[in-house]
Amino acid sequence: MKRFTSKMMKKLRVQIALHYLMASALTLLLMGFILYASISSVVLKEAVTTTETAVDKSGMYIDLYIDRLKAVSSLLSENPQLVSYLSNTKRDPLAKKDIYTSIDTTIASDSFIKSVIIVSKDGQILSNERNLNMSMSSDMMKEQWYISAIHSGSMPVLTSARMQKFSMDKDSWVISISREIKNTQGENIGVLLIDIEYKVIDDYLANLDLGKTGFSFIINDNSEVVYHKDPVYFRDVAKQNTLRNIVANKDSYDTKQNTLTHTYPLKNADWLLVGVSSQDGLLAIKKQLLEIFLLVGIVLQIIAAISVGLFAGRITAPFQKLEKAMQEIENGLSEVPIDDKGCYEAQSLARHFNLMIQKIEKLMQEITEKEKHLRSSEINVLHSQINPHFLYNTLDTIVWMAEFNNSEKVIEITKALAQFFRLSLSGGKELTTVENELDHVRQYLFIQQERYGDQLAYDIVCDDALVQMQMPKILVQPIVENALYHGIRGIARQGHIEIRAEESAGDILLIVKDNGEGFDLTQIDQNVSNNVAKLGGVGIKNVDERIKLYYGEAYGITIDSIVGSGTTVTIKIPQNCGKLNV
Repeated sequence: MKRFTSKMMKKLRVQIALHYLMASALTLLLMGFILYASISSVVLKEAVTTTETAVDKSGMYIDLYIDRLKAVSSLLSENPQLVSYLSNTKRDPLAKKDIYTSIDTTIASDSFIKSVIIVSKDGQILSNERNLNMSMSSDMMKEQWYISAIHSGSMPVLTSARMQKFSMDKDSWVISISREIKNTQGENIGVLLIDIEYKVIDDYLANLDLGKTGFSFIINDNSEVVYHKDPVYFRDVAKQNTLRNIVANKDSYDTKQNTLTHTYPLKNADWLLVGVSSQDGLLAIKKQLLEIFLLVGIVLQIIAAISVGLFAGRITAPFQKLEKAMQEIENGLSEVPIDDKGCYEAQSLARHFNLMIQKIEKLMQEITEKEKHLRSSEINVLHSQINPHFLYNTLDTIVWMAEFNNSEKVIEITKALAQFFRLSLSGGKELTTVENELDHVRQYLFIQQERYGDQLAYDIVCDDALVQMQMPKILVQPIVENALYHGIRGIARQGHIEIRAEESAGDILLIVKDNGEGFDLTQIDQNVSNNVAKLGGVGIKNVDERIKLYYGEAYGITIDSIVGSGTTVTIKIPQNCGKLNV
């Protein structure tokens, strides 16, 4: 039982621990997921803001620079001296000198300006550079590049220096801004070209932090690459399509590539600045968050495991004590001790259990008292069944002898009857000694022998050690009476009844043996109470019921019989039978 209880408590502790740990693990996972998602979202938003700010800032710088170049080109192209000089067929050398001075001043104001070229409609060139390799004519309206410069609308254009065919020599690349020069009547009189070194874009985008693998590029309205750090993108169609796809997706976050894209349309050009930021910081933060959550989760689970061990022990220990106390109640303890340190549930259970035990004890006492009264009533009824039955038979014998005027026998039988009832009553006591019980039977047999004469003989033998042993009264006489009336009376030979009192394994055996008719035991029920009932003896049945009421089912009457040879009835009672269970 203790091993079973221990297993049950261990199983209960394991179940509590598993449920607690699973609940804490799920709680940690849920909280970790929420925190991870929240922090990642905040970090991503911050990364988006940072990338947008950096790209927008670089775009604004480029915009401001182009705007300044446009202002410079506007000042040069609208210079009255330049307009007057180009409008006249006879051109003043002094005016030309002033124009060169303006060109030099413009170049000096910006280190990125590579050249300033003024081309008149009739093919005259004014520039800070000499030996320009440009297609020239007396009527420049016949030159395609001239026409393109007029219609460019002062938009910056990526080209090779000096209007040569575009080559992959990055050092020869320039950003050109052209502006038409008109006279006072609004007629074309020339074109202004300003070439800026290509590296100006590199310088403006050099401080744009887009991560380890991030990059930026510029593409125009015709989806042509204007700027990329890697010149391969200017000739590789596949790579150009990759850039076009990036532009098509607009501002977005690519979870697979872990890149964030932001675009900035330049206001002073038909260019689109695109920044592709690799979110290395976001990856690092996510990794760090996972490591922190994992470490914290392990620590918390260890703490949870320790706490659940203490918690489960605090829950199960009082119940173990309570269960142990209940076992002790089975062994006679009248109350369960309440553990003040136990949980409320265990204390409440112990209190209610104690109340239940008290009610049970009270009910048991009531039942015991009722059983005592009931058994006393049953025994009195049994006595009333025995004594009138014997008295009727004895009086019948006395009457029979009186009819034959045998006064001496009547006196002897009457004395025997008086002694018989004295021993039967025994001062109202329920117990008597073995000696008195056998004397009681002796008086009975004496009376019956006077009635039956030589037809009846008997012997009574008792172990000396049992003479003063206490026992319930009137146990043997009903058995002897049953042997006489149901065993001996109907036989032709002399009947003999032998009565012995002997000890066996701590019990008292009262044996009544007759040589009467006997009967077939196989023809009657194995139950003793049924047997004695079928034998027809009310007295023997009463004796068996009395013994069982006194001492339980382990004691009572057993019968052994052989047809034609007689019957042996054994009464078994305990030696220590001075106290009756009534």
